Amino acid sequence: MTAAPLLASPLSELAQALEAGNLTSEKLVASAIEAYRASDDNAYIQWCPEQALALAKASDRARKAGAFTGPLMGLPVSVKDLFGVPGLPIHAGCARPLPERWQAAGPVIKALSAQLAPVMGKTHCVELAFGGLGTNSHWGTPANPWDKQVHRVPGGSSSGAGVSLVNGTAALALGTDTAGSIRVPASMTGVAGLKLTAGRWPTQQIVPLSHTLDTPGLMARRVDDLDYAFRALDPVVSKQRVVHTSASELADLTFGVPAAFFWENCSPGIAEAVEAALKMIERAGARLVPFELPGVEQIHELFLKGGVAAPELAAFIREDMPEIVASLDPNVAARLHTAEELSAWEYIQRLQVMTRLSAEAASQMQQVDAVLTPTVTLTPPTVDSLKDPKAYTAANMQALRNTAIGNYLGLCGLSLPVGLDKAGLPVGMQVLSRPWQEERLLGIGQAIERSIGCGPDTLGHHC
Repeated sequence: MTAAPLLASPLSELAQALEAGNLTSEKLVASAIEAYRASDDNAYIQWCPEQALALAKASDRARKAGAFTGPLMGLPVSVKDLFGVPGLPIHAGCARPLPERWQAAGPVIKALSAQLAPVMGKTHCVELAFGGLGTNSHWGTPANPWDKQVHRVPGGSSSGAGVSLVNGTAALALGTDTAGSIRVPASMTGVAGLKLTAGRWPTQQIVPLSHTLDTPGLMARRVDDLDYAFRALDPVVSKQRVVHTSASELADLTFGVPAAFFWENCSPGIAEAVEAALKMIERAGARLVPFELPGVEQIHELFLKGGVAAPELAAFIREDMPEIVASLDPNVAARLHTAEELSAWEYIQRLQVMTRLSAEAASQMQQVDAVLTPTVTLTPPTVDSLKDPKAYTAANMQALRNTAIGNYLGLCGLSLPVGLDKAGLPVGMQVLSRPWQEERLLGIGQAIERSIGCGPDTLGHHC
C-alpha cells in the first residue's frame, strides 16, 4: 500500500508548507481520511475524522490570524489507546471500556492538544500493553501492511501505531514502550521509533503496565521526523522555537557492536540486512568496535520470568480494575497468574539487579557513542501460527528479546529501518544510548539515516 503523498512527506516540510500558507491542516486531514477509506488493516479502535477535521479547521483559522501554537500545529497524529484523550473512550486493548476517569488528558496529550495537532483516532494495542506481537483476541490484530497475502502481526504492543503511518492516516504516532512496544512495531512495519529514558516524559493518564519501565514514545517514518516531534513535545527543549538540531557526523562516532546474544536465532535475511547497514556506516567513516553490555544473559533470564512488568501489572489490576480479570485474553491471564505467585523478596531482588546492571551499563557505554544491534530477530509471524499458546509465548519472547535489554538497563534507544528480510518484511536496526541522551541519540540516528537512506527510500513503495 502506498501512503498518502502528503503525509509521507517529512514533518518539517509539512510544517514549513503550513507556515508559508502553501498547505492547510484541513487538506492534510482530508488526505488521512481518504487513506483510511482505502485501507483494510484495522489500525484503529476509534477513528475520529469529524473531530480531527474540526480541529484542523480551527488550526487553519488560528494560523491565518497570525497565531502559532507549536511545531506540530495542524499535523495529523494517531494516539495509542493507552493514553487518555478527553471525550474518547479508552479500552487499553480490553474487552470493555475502562472507567471514565482514564479519559482525562495527561501531560503528553495536553502538550499535543495545546499545539492544535488533530488526533485522527486511537490505535489498537495489545491488551494492557502486555505483549510484543500485536495480537488482540477482543478487537482483532491489525494487519502488517507489508504482506497483502497473509495476515501477519504488526508488532506490539503499539500494534496500530506503525500501521497508521504506513497506511497514510497519520503523520506521527504516539505509543509507549515497556520492553520494546515502540521499537518492535517500528521494526516490523518499517518505520522509525523512539524509546525514551524512563522518567524523561511523564506517564500520568497513560494506563500503566510497569511503573518502573513504562515510557511514552514516538513513531514516524524517519529519524528526522522523530527528532522534529521530540523537540516539539519534550518538556525541556519544546520551549525552543527552532526544533531541529545539527545531526552528528559519522566520522566522529564510535559504535559498539555486541556479538552472540543479539544475533541469535535471526530469521533469514535479518542479520544480513543489519550487517549490510553496518558496513555502509563503517564505509561512511564511523568506527565499529566489539562491545558487550553488562549482564545481558542475566537480564534476559529475569525478563523470561516476567521481570518487574508482570508483577507490577498484576498489582495494578488487582488494586484498580479487578473486574476485568475474568475477561482477560488467555495469553495475558496466564502470565499474570504466574506473576501473582512471585514473592516480595524476589521482586525486590529483581529491582536491585536492574539498578546495579543499569549503573554498570551507563558507565561502560561512555566508551562508545551508541550500541548497534538488530531490533527484532524474528520475521513477523502469521496470526494463525500463534494460536497455540506455546507458539505464542516463544514468538513473543523472541520478538522482545533484544529490545527488552534496553529497558531493563535503563537506556534510551531507537529503531530505524535498514532493509528487508528474505520474506520481504522490514528489518530494523536498534541504536541504544546512555540514559537521558535523547538529543544525542537522535543526532546519531540522523547521521546513520543520511548514510544508509531513510525508511521510505530504503524499503520502497510501501512507505
